[in-house]
Amino acid sequence: MIWAAVGDPHRRRVLELLRAGPRPVNELVEQLGLSQPGVSKHLRILREAGLVTVRPDGQRRLYLLEPAPLRELARWLEPFRAHWDDRPDAPEHHLDTAAPLRERLAPRSRQEDTW
Repeated sequence: MIWAAVGDPHRRRVLELLRAGPRPVNELVEQLGLSQPGVSKHLRILREAGLVTVRPDGQRRLYLLEPAPLRELARWLEPFRAHWDDRPDAPEHHLDTAAPLRERLAPRSRQEDTW
């Protein structure tokens, strides 16, 4: 259930927004640029997966990130980290060659052209 919930980019964005703290649905609607029913649907799926909880706050409801399932997901993924960290084609293995290439491809400044 967690995989399906985090598989959607809008739901991942909701989780990112909730990292900053509890938010009402109207604030999520504004920040996501989705309709209120659309955001509510995503919140329902996240609640059913245990990733989000809701708390009444006067007339409104605040949505909060529930970190326990994310920790469980991170623990499960950890053994696979070596498979993406140690790959020779991983971007961090090419950072030392990127700067010289950038310098060669960058247009020269006018001052350099006059010398």
